[in-house]
Amino acid sequence: MEPSASINDIDKKSVDDYLMAAQKSGRLPDMGAATLPELLEKLRLSEAGKIKRGAIVLFGKDPGRFYPNILVKIGRFGTSDDDLKFQETAEGNLIHLLQEVPELLNRKFFTKAVSFEGLLRVEKGEYPVAALREMLLNALVHRDYMGSAVQIRMYDNRFSSWNEGLLPQGLSLESLKRQHPSRPRNPLIADVCFKGGYIDAWGRGTLKIINSCREAGLPEPEIIEQDGGILVTLFKDRYIEAGLRKMGLNERQLKAVKYVTENGKITNKQYQEILGVARITATRDLQSLVKKGVSRYSESKGAGSYYELGIAP
Repeated sequence: MEPSASINDIDKKSVDDYLMAAQKSGRLPDMGAATLPELLEKLRLSEAGKIKRGAIVLFGKDPGRFYPNILVKIGRFGTSDDDLKFQETAEGNLIHLLQEVPELLNRKFFTKAVSFEGLLRVEKGEYPVAALREMLLNALVHRDYMGSAVQIRMYDNRFSSWNEGLLPQGLSLESLKRQHPSRPRNPLIADVCFKGGYIDAWGRGTLKIINSCREAGLPEPEIIEQDGGILVTLFKDRYIEAGLRKMGLNERQLKAVKYVTENGKITNKQYQEILGVARITATRDLQSLVKKGVSRYSESKGAGSYYELGIAP
């Protein structure tokens, strides 16, 4: 319970926005005639007229008055953490932040606006919409609300979100890459968001992030525990070294990819000369790059054949 809160601290517009989303999802019985106190009681956000903390987090007029770090900090960086270009802060309840943060990203951070409604859309040259949406939902729904603010960082070549709160005991980082049980940190908040159609109850959020990046031809996202929280990073360039190493490329192949990035193509003979290897080794390395989807054969065969970056058709 939040002893200092009352029904007057609940924002009616946020509740109305939530009800519209819940109506679309079909997961909440029609509450059109219900009063605000009845709705909160139905959602288990109040008890005997007393407001619970989850109600303030989800629908509070000024949740920062109760919990100072209910906000999202967004920073635009160059290539490193010390190269901050500009920053913005979004404040408000969870339902409000789910609307304001995407608007801020579109207005001031993304070069090409994306629709966060279309979960299956992938904007060419941008990050997958499904991944961005799931990152934001995970950060807001599963964060530790007594801890630090959610932080979103956008760099020239990557996009990351961090929220305070480590994984529940028994759930590992590897578990997030496969089907796993849903074990929300904030079960009441998660249940309300489920009924609103914002999340599901099957622990698929991280799989959506990983799969949408794979479908967009991007490297596998990085999900790690860092500084007492969860850091999720999307990489825009599928040929960055960290992503290539995860794919199992050896040092010779990494150098070859860099060469092709700078020169457009590489032949078997150039591979031999640049890396100082025999033809059989060059052929094996280059064929491995094709199998991994890093490079493809040229259309021309024989003496004029070469390899370029990209997935074979």
